[in-house]
Amino acid sequence: MGTTVRTEVWRVDMADPQDAPTAVVMVDPDGQVSGWSEGALHLLGWTAEDTVGRPVTDLLVGPPPPGFPESHGTDATPSGPITLRHRDGSAVDAVVTVQPLLGSRGQAQDRVMTVQRWDRRPVIADRAFEQCPFALGVYDPELRFLWINASSGRVIAHSEEQVLGKKYREVLPEFDRSLFPERDDKPYTDQLAEVARTGRPARLITVFRPLGSNYANAWATSIWPVRDAEGTVRAVANWGFDMSAEYWARQRLLMLNEAGRDIGRTLDVIGTAQELTQSSVPGFTDLVTVDLFDEVLRGEEPPSASLITSGEALTLSRAARHSAGEGSDGHIGSPTPVTLALDSVAVRCMTTGTSQVELAGEPGPGGEWAFGPGLAADPAHWPPGNPLIDASLAVEGLTGRITVPLRARGALLGVVTFSRTDRPEAFTADDLILAEELTAKAAVAIDNARRYSRERTTALTLQRSLLPQGLPNQEAVEVASRYLPAGTGAEVGGDWFDVIPLSGARVALIVGDVVGHGLHASASMGRLRTAVRTLADVDLPPDELLTHLDDLVLHLASDLQPTSHFQTTGETGATCLYTVYDPVTRRLTLASAGHPLPLILSPDGTRITVSAQPGPPLGIGGLPFEATEIELPEGSLLALYTDGLVESRVRDVDQGIDELLRVLDPTANSLEALCDTVLHTTLPDRRTDDAAVLLARTRALDPQHVADWDVEPDFAQVPRVRKIAIDQVDAWGLEEAAFITELVVSELVTNAIRYGEPPIRLRLIRDTALICEVSDCSNTAPHLRRARAFDEGGRGLLLVAQLTQGWGTRHTPHGKTIWCAQSLPQPGSG
Repeated sequence: MGTTVRTEVWRVDMADPQDAPTAVVMVDPDGQVSGWSEGALHLLGWTAEDTVGRPVTDLLVGPPPPGFPESHGTDATPSGPITLRHRDGSAVDAVVTVQPLLGSRGQAQDRVMTVQRWDRRPVIADRAFEQCPFALGVYDPELRFLWINASSGRVIAHSEEQVLGKKYREVLPEFDRSLFPERDDKPYTDQLAEVARTGRPARLITVFRPLGSNYANAWATSIWPVRDAEGTVRAVANWGFDMSAEYWARQRLLMLNEAGRDIGRTLDVIGTAQELTQSSVPGFTDLVTVDLFDEVLRGEEPPSASLITSGEALTLSRAARHSAGEGSDGHIGSPTPVTLALDSVAVRCMTTGTSQVELAGEPGPGGEWAFGPGLAADPAHWPPGNPLIDASLAVEGLTGRITVPLRARGALLGVVTFSRTDRPEAFTADDLILAEELTAKAAVAIDNARRYSRERTTALTLQRSLLPQGLPNQEAVEVASRYLPAGTGAEVGGDWFDVIPLSGARVALIVGDVVGHGLHASASMGRLRTAVRTLADVDLPPDELLTHLDDLVLHLASDLQPTSHFQTTGETGATCLYTVYDPVTRRLTLASAGHPLPLILSPDGTRITVSAQPGPPLGIGGLPFEATEIELPEGSLLALYTDGLVESRVRDVDQGIDELLRVLDPTANSLEALCDTVLHTTLPDRRTDDAAVLLARTRALDPQHVADWDVEPDFAQVPRVRKIAIDQVDAWGLEEAAFITELVVSELVTNAIRYGEPPIRLRLIRDTALICEVSDCSNTAPHLRRARAFDEGGRGLLLVAQLTQGWGTRHTPHGKTIWCAQSLPQPGSG
């Protein structure tokens, strides 16, 4: 059956010309057909009755060629190729030879014309198709084999006689399923059937593993319909050639390109190790592990190679593991210790710096198709010492393993292993190159992450050391604070905050942000915080303090300008919010240098609007800062923050502020817990900037703990003032402080009468310390000096400084205030 079908399709095109019928035609001297052979009937379809007596030229398609027997002649003339008309209307290519018939006297009589089919394709063309290195095949519309060449027979491991008449699905059932299930491609058999059904050709690349081979081959194939003269699809044909070398080379390039895009995005050592494992499974291998030295995980310098072999075993930490069979994502939780024997392949690779390929068995042939043996099976491509055949791998469930040392910039970071489990493809020399390229990309990225981790840890350590380690003891406000650095993908910034007790039971609340990240931003933040504390000790108003701080930033920036290896911007771009709260008057004074204004809520939750205009950021210079003063109810909640708390890539500042306002609760029992709630609610999962928040709940000093008096500018009033002060101290139950208070009041009031200008006022404040303040309208500030042995004066302020725990001068819009503070015994101190 199969042979008959094959003959029907190919009998004209593939037949040998010697087997084709030969026609003999007798032509009389007038060019009329006088004789017609049976071969002529088979060749042209005409019968003798149809042709005898008719001009021979009626058999031609087109004009007769030279020498054709249409007139008398005596010479034998081979006419050569001509085209004859078949009875069915088709054209028949033929070779015509004309021979004259001679009588007994040598006279010319009829002519004999022999006609034989001429196939325009010579026999050698058939042999070319048969011997073609491409796999060729022809199938009927039901996908039954009609013909295959020798190459196709070798590929499918069947001869032509074995497959003729059989269906494609019977011979090659493995092609009846998708070659790429993950891509949802159609099976190759369905592709053949679709071409036969639709008549539309198809081109595709198919990957399959020939029988007896350990390697998958990639074939470029084309499928096209075969039509008859009427255009009906009578068969479907295909051809294919082995393009494995080109295909797998392209796949390796694509994998390296994707690895270059995917590896090194996190700037995290463990995250980068996970990216390496995920980029290799399952496209390249089935199981990947990354083992690193503990020093690398900590951001430190890895150990030298000489220390690796100093012990009996080597312990690393498994940073990532990804297995296709287990469906993991490379994340293994916290790194786990891995102990390697000194004679293990992994340690040997790390000490020698070379990679090792292990196979469970000798690899099979590489598929000798198309243009020659596959490169995968060529031993010449393996580097020395590879591959190592180790049957014990099969006990571990592996068919092969590649071990590559993880090195970057001359430093050994660890080791990477690529293992194959289920797939039968053996590793090749090209696979070793790919494994080393992937590892090299990951090594640089891991080393970058290690260096970044070290710098970030250093910057974070510096940042935290420069921030307040504990908030100071004061009674003006209840405070809580938090600082949270940016996520691991970003550097540490320059956010900071501070709480500074001031004279008169007041407190300064500060928050700031230095533009930039890294060590420079942390160092700049430290300098700014130190400068603010220094200026706060001078007790400057908020607007004046920011003016001096602005000048300082300009000077620091100019100092860095000549050195090109430093950032020339210095602290330029820093912002700062400086606020002062007075619990006696319940008034808050604030000024801003480009920083967001505080959020203030009254005890009942109503937002208190801050009508202030922020000034320019620090470092601009020449522009003024304005101070704003507002009175707050006792128990008001203040929220000072940096922009990292309310601004992110997924929301704008206004949205962040609204969310912060929803979280703030003035009635919260614990500001510490409220700080945690604020961070948990407002910060995104992936932080790209630092965030600092300082919460303060205001208190008001009991009016019974404040006493003040007007002082007449008369030295005779000093004893009376002393007596009033002592009586007030006794009334507060502070008899132990009466003696020092008497001396301090006497000295400060006497100085104000002598050097100051009226009006003069004395105020005593009982807070955590006993505070004595004397104010006058003079702007001249006293100076502490050491009196000489025979001087009668000059010892007053020295005496005050020695008897109290602190003293100073505070300038006001109407003069100055000299103050000093005595420590009071804490309740329960005995």
